[in-house]
Amino acid sequence: MIPVLTSVMLDTRRALKGGCFPVRLRLTYLRQRKYYNTNYALSEADFSKVHAEKPKKKYKELQIAFQEIEQEAIGIIRNLESFSFEEFERKFLKIPAKGDMFAAFDLQIQKLNSEGRVGTAHCYASASFSLLSFVCKTPLAKKKGLSIAKSLEKKENLLKKRKPLPYAAITVDFLSDYERWMLDNGNSTTTIGFYLRAVRAIFNNAIAAGEATPELYPFGKRKYQIPAGRNIKKALTLTDIEKIFTYQATTPSEARARDLWMFSYLCNGINIKDIARLKYSNLDNEKIMFIRAKTERTSRQNLKPIVVMLTPEVREIIKRWGNNPSYPEAYIFPLLKEGLTPQRELSTVKQVIKFINTYVKRIAANVGIVKDVTTYTARHSFSTVLKRAGAPIEYISESLGHSNLKTTESYLDSFEDNVKLQYTAHLTAFKNVDKL
Repeated sequence: MIPVLTSVMLDTRRALKGGCFPVRLRLTYLRQRKYYNTNYALSEADFSKVHAEKPKKKYKELQIAFQEIEQEAIGIIRNLESFSFEEFERKFLKIPAKGDMFAAFDLQIQKLNSEGRVGTAHCYASASFSLLSFVCKTPLAKKKGLSIAKSLEKKENLLKKRKPLPYAAITVDFLSDYERWMLDNGNSTTTIGFYLRAVRAIFNNAIAAGEATPELYPFGKRKYQIPAGRNIKKALTLTDIEKIFTYQATTPSEARARDLWMFSYLCNGINIKDIARLKYSNLDNEKIMFIRAKTERTSRQNLKPIVVMLTPEVREIIKRWGNNPSYPEAYIFPLLKEGLTPQRELSTVKQVIKFINTYVKRIAANVGIVKDVTTYTARHSFSTVLKRAGAPIEYISESLGHSNLKTTESYLDSFEDNVKLQYTAHLTAFKNVDKL
């Protein structure tokens, strides 16, 4: 390969205001030169001090910064199969390639992070990496004992192989092959569905932006249809919930985990992130009102708050574990602190979920509950218990904060066996009718 010459130089062809000159990265290839800005500007005297044998203080820092810029450029050049200024500029200047699925994923992830939706951004990043692994035919199976450092190294090596994936390449056959590959690599139908819905969302954005034509769209009837995983019902019976509610905790951690789980169940199946974000300003004398964190950043207007009635049991949990003093802007529970970044908030909520799940699983085993009990079980149990009590599905949907009834139906478990027997008995009710 013909060498590409690199240098960070002072471009003295035209002075800036104040007598300084721009510091630029210069590439020379086949007698052609191109210059790239570095956001630095120095006088000739200062630039000379940067390149002195032993620069001091700020000049040493500038020397290191310039070396890092040049090393970044050299690294990009080394990883190009064949050099071209256009390909170098795309990577060095981080210009997304139009019509590239991976670049579109990157932009969507950046957008989600900027909006504070770091959980969703993480999911999109996982979907993008899965797609890249498929394109590069790299198995996803994790080796036991593989260190975090080694895992990161493997991921970095795979990212270096990434090439633009045009929308035209995302065909029905491509998606079918991708689905089979994910199944072979142990992905669940639920995970496969999520990753493919992310791909579909990116494709829809591209069509809306004019980067892909509707004719290329591979999803829909008579085309590729995303598999819908059968929802595994997670609800507990009322008898099992009573066992958790009346469980005599042996440690403060058990008591706290039990109460937070019960709080979720009693408060419309509220998820742990929303529990952590509740403030005393969300309370009044009779109810709790809040907007789900999952929906508050959506573009929909006039979001309807979820209303939870303050029962004696809910009040007691707040009294036991709530922050004191209870001023309006204080969090109800001491789970989060003010000023956390979205990333730190997500990490904290995950730790709380792990804490609750650890102890509630232990409690479930102690009281003889066979089902796997997690924080998610509380939400499903809330909706299913109401259904079995005869509550209208519209009421359950409103209580959960769902925008459509189909989503609510996926939460609802089937009726208990004794209820089925009661209804089945009606089929032969004629036996109980006195004959005239």
